[in-house]
Amino acid sequence: MPAPSRLESIFRRIVALRLPILLITALAVPAAAWLATRIPSDGAIGQLMVPSDPDYVATRSFQAVFPEGQVVLLLLEAEDPFAPAALADTVKLEAALHRVPGATAISALDVYRRAHPGAVPAESAEAFRRFATGTDAFRRQGLVGDHFLGLVMGFRSQDGKARDATLAAIDAAVDGTPLAAVSKVRRVGAPYVESWIEREAGEASLRYFPVFGLFVVAITLFLYRSWRSLLAILLALGTTVALAVAAGELLGFTFTVVSSLVPLTVMVTTLASLVYIHSRFVDQPEGVSTDAHQLYALSNKLLPVTASTVAAVLGFAALAVSKIRPIREMGVWTAVGLALSWVVVFTVFPALQKVLRTPTGRMVPIRTQVYDRLTAALPQWTWRWRWPLLVGSLALSAAGLGALFGVPGHLASMKVGVDPLDYVDPDLAIAQDMRFFREHVSGLNVARVWVRTPAGEATNPEVLRGLDRFASAVERLSHVNAVVGPTTFLRLRRYVAGQGDTLPQEPEAFARMTSDVEQLLLTEPELRGFLDVGTLSNAQLTVTFSKGDEEGYFALSHALHDTWNRTVAKDPAFRGVEMQVVGESLLQAKVGASLVPTLTESFVLTAALIFVAFLFVFRSPSARLMAMIPSVFAILVTFLGMRLFGAPLNVATTLIATTVLGTTENDQIHFFHHLQEADGKGKLELALRHTLRVSGRAIVFATLINAAGFLGLAFSSFPPLRQFGIVTASAFLLAMLADFTALPGSLWIVRRERPGPEA
Repeated sequence: MPAPSRLESIFRRIVALRLPILLITALAVPAAAWLATRIPSDGAIGQLMVPSDPDYVATRSFQAVFPEGQVVLLLLEAEDPFAPAALADTVKLEAALHRVPGATAISALDVYRRAHPGAVPAESAEAFRRFATGTDAFRRQGLVGDHFLGLVMGFRSQDGKARDATLAAIDAAVDGTPLAAVSKVRRVGAPYVESWIEREAGEASLRYFPVFGLFVVAITLFLYRSWRSLLAILLALGTTVALAVAAGELLGFTFTVVSSLVPLTVMVTTLASLVYIHSRFVDQPEGVSTDAHQLYALSNKLLPVTASTVAAVLGFAALAVSKIRPIREMGVWTAVGLALSWVVVFTVFPALQKVLRTPTGRMVPIRTQVYDRLTAALPQWTWRWRWPLLVGSLALSAAGLGALFGVPGHLASMKVGVDPLDYVDPDLAIAQDMRFFREHVSGLNVARVWVRTPAGEATNPEVLRGLDRFASAVERLSHVNAVVGPTTFLRLRRYVAGQGDTLPQEPEAFARMTSDVEQLLLTEPELRGFLDVGTLSNAQLTVTFSKGDEEGYFALSHALHDTWNRTVAKDPAFRGVEMQVVGESLLQAKVGASLVPTLTESFVLTAALIFVAFLFVFRSPSARLMAMIPSVFAILVTFLGMRLFGAPLNVATTLIATTVLGTTENDQIHFFHHLQEADGKGKLELALRHTLRVSGRAIVFATLINAAGFLGLAFSSFPPLRQFGIVTASAFLLAMLADFTALPGSLWIVRRERPGPEA
């Protein structure tokens, strides 16, 4: 033991203040828990863009003119949906749905009864069949199908709680209405998906925390064989997580599809630091008091723990470059949580060690017999296989790089998924209902075409005639299922009158058809969703389409602009008229297009910041580069595995690179810190043996606990978190494998040494 250092004097003071520190902690944790309960949830995929994005701003401006209410579609399946018994069931269910507060129900039956007042559909089933199938407008909008009739439910909601209350009322009306001929009622729509995502993202923590806690308890007890050590670690972890989550409320953040990863990421990184410190603490030499050894252990681990924490903070803060709001928030949130963890690790944890009198290895020997036997042979083994280990790791890393970004002319880059259906458990009823809708009706993707005219011109007959021509041209585009706009209601009125479902294109005849549009705006609330009744300077068309990935959406957007230019751009009535494609699907497409750049930019920036942190820790330039071999190897091989097993990139799995790099660099910093500590002895073999004894065991312990913790996400029914947990746990194990194989092998090559004959 060296003479007491200045750092030990500081830690002696911290330990002396253990009771005030624990009292402050006991007061802070309940307050932090209360703040955590105030954080709102937002599961909408379309809310992923940062508010400063131009398309996000345009979409929100559009929604200020045309508020997009919540819409769900109920599909009433029957062998013959036009049979009198099935129509009687439909009427009965419609009556129950009309009693849902704040919601309106629309169906082909509603239109038929307006055209035929007093008609009883069950008594005029054939007439209704001819009416409903005489135009493809009902089929395009999902109101009529081969074996179903559709009911559209529209409602407004201020927040998720109000939305969920309305959905519950709709479900209660459906489940509480006895149906004889209708065999199944399918529920389709984004509100159901968003509600499920919010609920699952919020409950994910409640599910994996007990699993993670079980692993921590089991492994900590197995390794340290002490309830007091376990209690000290658990209390320090609980304090860190409470403070980290509460920071999100103070920062104004929201629980999203990825923010549930914040507490887990903070927890595993903090746990690694605690394991490093406690493993050094239990390694008490003979002739040194426990108090003196605690101060030495804290001082000895201050530099590597601080360096690794700073590197992780910088790494996660690098996610602030992302254009995806939850990823940006998750990065900043995690960085703040990790900074708080450093404070807890060097204040609360030493106080807990002292108060709980956690035992050292002299009192309770830790279980390392198997590890000691394996690592005794490791230096010579890694020297013998140094070249295959290095070349093999580089080859696998290169394959992972190709799997992620593709090989020009041979292999496309990894698939990026932002389809809301990708975030829903495929075995759930809502997922099955949505797939049924896509297969039998159309896609669930919606693009909004925002048309801005001079004041009062939106109801100009020539403008409406041009919009009708534009809508007809758009309906002929590939992958477009339906277009609904201001003239849709005019077509329907003409169809009800028995004049067909197309509008006359002669200017005079069209003007007569639209002469009462402004009057209709006062009597037909549905029309006000497509024409701005206040200024008559805005119109919108809703386009539903089937190819909803970012490539398909941007292709549709380009086709819409081309169609606009061909159809109406040269029309004199459209001078001063502007068209813009907006909507939630646009935001989803931009999220998908931003995922790979986010992955690349954040990874490169994270690696650069961690490398800078290594500059202050390692004297050897080669050590700075080799220290990153295990993490980079683990990340790239993980992407190779994802590609081979068909796992997609999504909002959660995009974070794997930063999470793994920001977490596993702890191992390399501790590895090289103790390697330098023993380098004065002059032999790499002796330095490796010292490093494997002091930090190697802690690396194994921390990796096993962290991998087990992330595996707890495998129990989640939320696919992105389940995939993230399994893949990240695998990456941790790969990084540990490289720590004990490729890294020592590279050191033998760089140092040009060989082990002694006694090895």
